[in-house]
Amino acid sequence: FYERLEELGARWERGMREAASGSAVPVTVNRVGSMVSLFFASGPVRDFASAAASDAELFKDFFWHMLSRGVYLAPSQYEAGFISLAHSEEEIDRTVEAAAEWFAGRRA
Repeated sequence: FYERLEELGARWERGMREAASGSAVPVTVNRVGSMVSLFFASGPVRDFASAAASDAELFKDFFWHMLSRGVYLAPSQYEAGFISLAHSEEEIDRTVEAAAEWFAGRRA
């Protein structure tokens, strides 16, 4: 059970990092097991101050893009996402593809 959640969480993290690579948008990915967060910040996000320094307007744009692609994220950058065993690798891959579309429009 926990090994599978770790695999899915790692797949999400890897995919998001790859989707953001080459983008002009600074991205920080936080993950503990199957609990995931994406921040538009150039440094580590470890507390409220560093989370508050991330770009909320970019997150809003990202959120609406993902929603338009059928990916339901928490509507605030201060909330974590949770991957469950109900999620498949295909769903994680579709999530990453939708994110890659958004990042592709923001290349350096």
